[in-house]
Amino acid sequence: MRLIRTHPFRIINGICLALLLSGCISVSSSPTPRFYKLQATSRDSVSKLINMPVSVVIGIGPVKIPEYQDRPQIVTQDQDGMLKFSQLDRWGESLDRGLERLIRENLSLVFPMAELAAYPWNQSMPVKYQVLLNIVQLDSELEKDLILVVQWQLIKVQSSETVLIKSSEFRQPIIPHDYPGLTQALSKAFALLSFEIAEALARLENHP
Repeated sequence: MRLIRTHPFRIINGICLALLLSGCISVSSSPTPRFYKLQATSRDSVSKLINMPVSVVIGIGPVKIPEYQDRPQIVTQDQDGMLKFSQLDRWGESLDRGLERLIRENLSLVFPMAELAAYPWNQSMPVKYQVLLNIVQLDSELEKDLILVVQWQLIKVQSSETVLIKSSEFRQPIIPHDYPGLTQALSKAFALLSFEIAEALARLENHP
């Protein structure tokens, strides 16, 4: 009798194919996460440029955010106030650093001559003013609005003197009612906040 030899790899492939067809092995079909980046305002949206001296260095940060927002998932809430954490819609950078970057980029449009430093900056940098921000509230309902409440202060770094403390509140409609719309609403709210900070810094520099 003649024996027919079967290559071992053919046997293994046959077993895997049988398991796959029987449902014991499944091919992963998990959805791909979507990552979002906050966008600075456009140069055309800046109504006026402020002549801040080139020698003035402005330090931005740190930015403190609520603990429930300190995560990669984009956080929203429903009409009952229950938090919802999206597993597929995420920030492309940590939210606190993203908001800090947003303020810095917006101020660079208003103050084209001034130098802006990101926290933490090198101690050798002659930072004159520091902008501290505490996000008290950042809530979003996709079908409604985004609510942003920020307490911020300006500090003269050399003397460690707090020269201004202010609270700002913004409500922006989320249009369209999805995560890209939420990203746009937050970017717009921070554009308005940036302009408030810019005006305060200008008054401080011109009328110390």
